[in-house]
Amino acid sequence: MLSLARRDEEPSRQLHATQITGLVAAALFMENLDSTIIVTALPQMAQSFGTDPVSLNIGVTAYTLTLAVFIPISGWMADRFGARHVFAAAIAMFTGASVLCGFSQGQWSLIACRVLQGTGGAMMMPVGRLVVLRATEKRDLVRVISYIALSGLVAPVLGPPVGGAITTYLGWRWIFFLNVPIGLIGIRFALTLINGDRAPSVPSFDLPGFLLCGGACISLAYGFELLGQSVMPWAEITAFIGAGLLLGTLALRHLRRAEQPLISLVALRIPTYAMTLRGGSLFRVSVTMVPFLLLLMFQLGFGLGPFVSGLLIIPLFAGSLATKIVTTRMLCRYGFRRILLANGLTRSLQFSALNSLAFADVPPEHMSTTNTLANVLQQLTLGLGITAAAAAVHLAALLHREAVGGPTLTDFRIAIVAAAIVTAVSTLDALALSQDAGSLVSGHRPLASKHGNALANSKA
Repeated sequence: MLSLARRDEEPSRQLHATQITGLVAAALFMENLDSTIIVTALPQMAQSFGTDPVSLNIGVTAYTLTLAVFIPISGWMADRFGARHVFAAAIAMFTGASVLCGFSQGQWSLIACRVLQGTGGAMMMPVGRLVVLRATEKRDLVRVISYIALSGLVAPVLGPPVGGAITTYLGWRWIFFLNVPIGLIGIRFALTLINGDRAPSVPSFDLPGFLLCGGACISLAYGFELLGQSVMPWAEITAFIGAGLLLGTLALRHLRRAEQPLISLVALRIPTYAMTLRGGSLFRVSVTMVPFLLLLMFQLGFGLGPFVSGLLIIPLFAGSLATKIVTTRMLCRYGFRRILLANGLTRSLQFSALNSLAFADVPPEHMSTTNTLANVLQQLTLGLGITAAAAAVHLAALLHREAVGGPTLTDFRIAIVAAAIVTAVSTLDALALSQDAGSLVSGHRPLASKHGNALANSKA
């Protein structure tokens, strides 16, 4: 009777986990759609604000930087107040801030609203992913991660053409109002599907760790942001980057010594997890550069309109979307190591492999802290990718002594080559992986182990 009851409960648990996965995927869709649409509209927004389109990337990086700063709080708040309330409140804040972005009257008011939007996003995606990870068994991890990543890839496919059409025919302000209906639906289902249980014991908040980590992120990101300006203030760049490195060193020292640190570094001892943070961070920087560079190159280099530029970017993301169909089978056949080393054309496959491998060997008791650290670095590197793209364009312009006249087609080409080099370097870290790395998740069994098992069976 007990086993029969368990069998009856299994479909119900799987259905509930699937519904939660769909909710989190929808939230990711809203967040990624917002990010891709705004890049398409940058030239028109810059014209409204009277500034340089490339320099306006601070409106993008302000959002991703805020994510990196406030994500460490998300895990603590989910334990303290319950994942359901935190997730629903985060969607509400993100949606409300989107409306305020649409009414911005200048560059700095837009940045302030993007910071508020990023605060909501910092609570939204990490808590959503944590809920999914807790509800998913290891054997289903690749499939669930692929579903969530699928929505993140659909949004970039729709973002450029939709953003271009809205910017051309309605005005750029309407790109932010798209989040309202999605956000309202998300709040409704978050309050219904997600369990409101709180952790039985919540450690005290690590304020020194938060201030040190946040200060390091802000200083480093703003220092790199200044590299993307048409006129580079080298004294300020040196000061901010230096301060960021110093605060980062102090933050690492504090996190290693604190009894209850804001971000636990224990999981860095897990080889697969550490590899995805190192090589994966470089990879995210490089692939974030390319869409930003292409959308601006089509408009500033080729003189195309935002709608046509958005249509031309579709193949980049459509190819990523199509790759999702074979991701699970390829990981099962070839394993994480071969995929991460040999795959150089399909960003979707690389993303899925990195996101799945990151948690393949993480025990359940460390899932919350590892998820927090992974989200912090992911958002920080995504922001640095936009900054790196802008910096590469301006540095290329300086080399050609054309910075005064604005970036040219040649400058964009040089920046895209730089992104390709970063991508190639990011794959080298996978050399240290074993052939059966993450096999519990991928289901891959190296030939050597298969032959060894066959030999052992024959001897037996």
